[in-house]
Amino acid sequence: MADFVYPPVVVVIKSFWKYLDLRFSFSGEENIPQEGGAILAINHIGYLDFALVGTAVLPKKRYVRFMAKKEIFNNKLAGPLMRGMHHISVDRGNGSASFVAALRALRAGEIIGIFPEATISKSFEIKELKSGVIRLAMGAGVPVVPTIVWGSQRIWTKGVKRNLKRNKFPIFVTFGEPMHFAKDADVEAGEAQLRATMIEMLHEVQGRYPD
Repeated sequence: MADFVYPPVVVVIKSFWKYLDLRFSFSGEENIPQEGGAILAINHIGYLDFALVGTAVLPKKRYVRFMAKKEIFNNKLAGPLMRGMHHISVDRGNGSASFVAALRALRAGEIIGIFPEATISKSFEIKELKSGVIRLAMGAGVPVVPTIVWGSQRIWTKGVKRNLKRNKFPIFVTFGEPMHFAKDADVEAGEAQLRATMIEMLHEVQGRYPD
């Protein structure tokens, strides 16, 4: 898949992080496959989560294709960028097309980023998960890498005025061990297992985060 838009966007994003003077702490990068399809199941606490997780994956020399609501793709500025970076539009009223698009991308060896809570968690804890992650993993035969981001809520989150000052905020991104689900696995059981893993990882990251 040719990437003409992603590289210059990465340059802009890195410049933005430098402007904010963020303090990154990435761990578990060895759990991201060097090649082949995989799903990053990411908690959602702020509007910049996708860009922060994408940045954490860059040392693996791989790009993440994120699933995002179609309203972003309809935006005159963001839409062309999202399509140019081969992200996947999600119509919450009819998700079959986005499911097929994600399945095709995974089988082609892409990394897909999904926020299984579907929306930002105002409590910053792990909400109930949608079943799409498990069904995609089963259908494509790829691993799920539970992913936790913490600190982004201090920059810009739902219901709180964004803070774009240079504050040297610590940003933690942690990738857990890959989880594998057989094609005949119980979807609800897999979802519960993934959520329990993400909760455990989140609390561990919260415990390490500086006050």
